[in-house]
Parts: sequence; C-alpha cells; structure tokens
Amino acid sequence: MSTTMGETVLPCPECGAEIRTDNRFTTWCAACDWNVDPVGPKEPPGRLDRARRVWAQRHGEKLLADMAADGTPHAGRGVSAVLANVVAGAVHGMTVVLVAAGIWCMVGASGAPAMMLGLLLLALAWTLRPRLVPLPRNEFLLRRAEAPALYELLDEIAGVAHTRSVDVVAVDAKVGARVTTCGVRGQRLLRLGLPMWEILTPQQRVALLGHELGHYSNGDTRRGLIVATAFRSLTTWRYYLQPMSKPSGLEALLNLLCVVPRLLIQGAQTLLDQLTARAGQRTEYLADSVAARAGSTEAAVGLVDHILVADSAANTLRREVNNPRVGRRDSQQAEEKADGLWERLTAHMESIPEHEYERQRRVGARRGHSIDSSHPPTHLRRECLLAGPPIPALVVTDIDREQRIAAELAEARRQVARQVMRDGFDD
Repeated sequence: MSTTMGETVLPCPECGAEIRTDNRFTTWCAACDWNVDPVGPKEPPGRLDRARRVWAQRHGEKLLADMAADGTPHAGRGVSAVLANVVAGAVHGMTVVLVAAGIWCMVGASGAPAMMLGLLLLALAWTLRPRLVPLPRNEFLLRRAEAPALYELLDEIAGVAHTRSVDVVAVDAKVGARVTTCGVRGQRLLRLGLPMWEILTPQQRVALLGHELGHYSNGDTRRGLIVATAFRSLTTWRYYLQPMSKPSGLEALLNLLCVVPRLLIQGAQTLLDQLTARAGQRTEYLADSVAARAGSTEAAVGLVDHILVADSAANTLRREVNNPRVGRRDSQQAEEKADGLWERLTAHMESIPEHEYERQRRVGARRGHSIDSSHPPTHLRRECLLAGPPIPALVVTDIDREQRIAAELAEARRQVARQVMRDGFDD
C-alpha cells in the first residue's frame, strides 16, 4: 500500500488490481466492481412505489431505444393522454358527487343527523377540491425588475426551448430546480435550489435552466391542471382511507368497511400512473435535449453527473448544520458560519475524485437510480445525451453576465445560507 497526494493506493482484495482510494468515499475496484455498491439498493416502502420504479426502468429503456433508432422518443401521448384525463375527470367527478350529496343532506333532508352528514360531506369535498399551486410565501422571490441579468438569461434559454420564459424565480435550499404553474393567471414559477446552482459551472447552469424550461415546451401530461390535481386528490383519499394500526373493535370494523374504497382509490392511482408514466419520462428525455442545445452536450452530461452525487452535497450541508462548533441556538454564531457556506460546499464538490463519479454511475446502472418515478433512470439519461454527436451551446455565458447574475443572487445566497444554518437542512 502507498499514499500519494491524499490518495491511498492499494491492491484489490478480489482481483489484485490497483485501487486508488479517498478515505471520504467508498473504496472499490473499477476492474472487477468489488465493493462498488456496499449498501445495496433500498427498496421503496410501498408496493405502488416499487411498481413505479419498475415502470421507470421499463419505460426509460424503451424510450432510449426509440432515441437510438430515430432520435425521437415516441410520444405515446394520444390515447394514453385522453384516458388519463378521463380517469382524472372521474376522480374530480367524485368530488362533485360529494358536494351534491352534502347540499342535498342540508337542504333536501331534515333533522340534525342529515345536517351533520351534509356538513361532513362538504368538508370532505373541500379538502379534495382541485387546488391551484399558490406562489410561495416563505421563499426568497426574485421578480424581473430585481434580477434583469438572470431573466435575460432565462429569456434566451426559453427561445431555445421554443416557449415563453418564467414570471417568478423562487430561490430555496433544495438540491435541484423545478418549474410549476401557479394561480389562476398561470404564472410560471422557477424554483431554483441554491445548493445545485452553486456547485455547477456556468454552462451547466444554462443546461439546468434549459432542462426546466424544456418541460413547458414538451407537454407533460402529469403537469396538466386536470391530471395533476387528480393525483393530489387521490393522495388525500389514500390518507383518509389508510387502515388504523392496532385498532379497537370499532376501528377494526371501519378498517374492514374501507377495504373496497381503498382498493378502488389505489387502483385509480395505479391506472393514472401507468397512463402518464411513459409521457412523463418522454418529456424528461426531451427536456435533456433542450438542456444540451442550450448549454451543450458536455454541460448537460456534467449536470446529470452532478445529479448522481447530489447526496454528497446534501450530506455536506447536514454536516455544516450539525457542526458541534456551531451552537444551533446561538443565532449569531449560525449567521457567522453561514457566511462561507456555499464556498465550502463548492470546494467539497470540486474535490470529489473522478473514480467516485464513475462508482456512482455504475451504482446508478445497477439500482436504476432516478430522481423519482417520473424520471427515467439517470444512467439512461446520460446514455441518451451521449448517443448522438456532441451539440455545441446555443447560449454561452461570459464573465460579465455571470458577475451580474451573482450580484442579483447575493442577497438570496445570504438569506438561504442563514436559513439553512438556523433551521437545519432537509432536502
């Protein structure tokens, strides 16, 4: 065994090949994959979640094959999208039935029991109603007038994606970014997670924004108003109908009475998942293609690699929060520690050796790693980006633009860092 420049060199106990290790990361062998995945895959807790992971792998592989064949993931949105909207309409129809029944009990029937039942049905319908996503209140919001350079970049990337730009940017402490539509006016909101933004290169940031704006131009059925709100309603139904643990006699009877409704709700959610899974993954591949056109193939691949090591960024922030030298109750110490938080996070991520990236790629291929069930497995996204000839960037940043955007995000960086150190990190 020898040590050079912070790395330890030792022989693989399995095949004898030379291994270069870093004591911060898992020791493994690139020649024979010894210890490449010492923990093993974590099974999702529920049957539906496990099924979703299987669907993600299956649909991801099929769509990747489509891309290899003709460069386009086949849509499959026609009949499936119509059926998904029919199922979602039926879910909302049940809410309408509850409203009608509640009104009838209160108006058409007589007596206190009917009145109470009517109130109960109306209250239940209220919780199940289709709800629009509101603009966030407890996050740092940047409007166009407050961040002209950032919005100029977003507008340019939106042009590449053939869609309109976002209306509001919300900066938070999540490791990632996501877009949604808010309110009755349909305002487009970009949630920009500072931990991910800080660890990316300027071109990788362009790819990140391109991927998110690509969702608006590629028509994800799951993000449509009718289907998205139906998913929320079904989740609420499942919460109400879940069996009570250690039930009494009456509770056991209620559990029994809820078996059939619970199976119907689970069946509807499974069907809606199946009908939208392929279209949802299709939009992820297409969003990746927008990321490559906007920031370059190299930047888009780098973005996907950072997704593979996102847990390392999250763990670094948790270590910063739990550092015993910082008293969680001492707000002044926490604010002082927050001052260099993003620089320390970036330094850690830049120090990750290439062999750890490669290990994460192999682990991802073994486990079918994906951000969630709506995303294709991450290693397939990477393969898809590398399948064709490299694409140059259509949106190129320069030092002046980067400095102006950094100045616009400076206050958000301070506030979010202090929030993390004060309240803890939970991604």
